[in-house]
Amino acid sequence: MSAETQGPAGRLAQGEVLGVVLYDGHCGFCSRWVKYWAGTLARNGFQIASLDERWVAEKLMLPYEELVNDIRLLTTGGQLVSGAEVYLYVARRIWWAWPFYAVFSLPGFNRLIHAGYPWFARNRYCVSHACKLQPHLPDGRFLRLEPRHLPLFSFPPPVLWPF
Repeated sequence: MSAETQGPAGRLAQGEVLGVVLYDGHCGFCSRWVKYWAGTLARNGFQIASLDERWVAEKLMLPYEELVNDIRLLTTGGQLVSGAEVYLYVARRIWWAWPFYAVFSLPGFNRLIHAGYPWFARNRYCVSHACKLQPHLPDGRFLRLEPRHLPLFSFPPPVLWPF
């Protein structure tokens, strides 16, 4: 393995950190998805952490309800990126994901990702429940979500309906 990784953003020295991807640790889908990509993220300069970690709340100083509303990325420069922009930011810095960034940066597709992501984020607990994806607690146990705690599905925004 080489000491450096090459990507569209230029050279990245091994071990250099570009930022921390912050995800909702109580969401089964989010927990599994981020941990699945943890190796790829790490090789490309991104660490992962749950939005529930104490240091995150202290650093970002956002109300808890707002904090866990979106996936977030805290860059080493202190920039906070939220929602669909996190996917675009990260994809732009991974050589093989760069086409995803390029396509979803185009006007029509950009509207699609910015409409689709908030819908998914609002319904992520329903997706987790339907797929029986329980989040892991730090000690390895599973967090049990009861159906009465889950928000109701809403219809996707018109931009996602087939033409």
